[in-house]
Amino acid sequence: MGEELSTVFKALGHPTRREILDILKVSPRTTGELTDLFPDVTRYAIMKHLKILQEGNLVVVRREGKYKRNFLNAVPLQEMYNRWVGKYMQSTASSLLNLRKAVQEKGGNKNMESSKGFRIEQEIFIEAPREKVFTALTEQVEDWWEFRLAPKGVQSRFTFDPVPGGQFIEKWSEKEGAVWGNVYYVNAPEEIRLHGHLGMQGAVNSAYTYRLLEKEGGTLLQLSHTASGVIQEQWEEEHSKGWQYLLGTLLKNYVETI
Repeated sequence: MGEELSTVFKALGHPTRREILDILKVSPRTTGELTDLFPDVTRYAIMKHLKILQEGNLVVVRREGKYKRNFLNAVPLQEMYNRWVGKYMQSTASSLLNLRKAVQEKGGNKNMESSKGFRIEQEIFIEAPREKVFTALTEQVEDWWEFRLAPKGVQSRFTFDPVPGGQFIEKWSEKEGAVWGNVYYVNAPEEIRLHGHLGMQGAVNSAYTYRLLEKEGGTLLQLSHTASGVIQEQWEEEHSKGWQYLLGTLLKNYVETI
């Protein structure tokens, strides 16, 4: 953990790299697009900054057709938060951040809807074999998945059948429950793809993919989540933070301790 955090601190240590992360938080960009946004910085320097950000696992690169796009990966930042803020300071920190956001927005409507979409790309390294991670993601999801759609105060159970046509389901009675995902592609233990609203409502098309790559000492879990349609403004941020917590904290801790 110490070495990983050192690379994160190094990546955050330059103002241009922090500005690149601010840009990628809004939307993914190609290297050329980022270069255009920094007229006083050479393309070579931007590429060097991106390499350092990738080494810190703060940026992940995905190919789209003939282009490669850079995506923000906020999981290492979540790990830093967990280490130094923790559950005892969480409510205080959140209250202060919410106050600052309210002042900055000056009464803006954060629930405003728009017809657009978002794409979340995250990577988490887990010190466990790929088969073990895949089983935890699917058949053992009941043991670590905390988010619930059940009515407040009602107990629910999860099942995940990792086969084509299988479902990731939460049930709180024989005839009541919710589908978190419908499986449409499986190549175990390397990849599984699902369609699922994940708590979003209305005219939304949402899909998410888990890819598991073998890496020395463990498994690199790659998440891709795309959504389009009538999207509320806060949903992208909520889902990004939700995935960071589910995969980067709950799943990682579960797999590495069993």
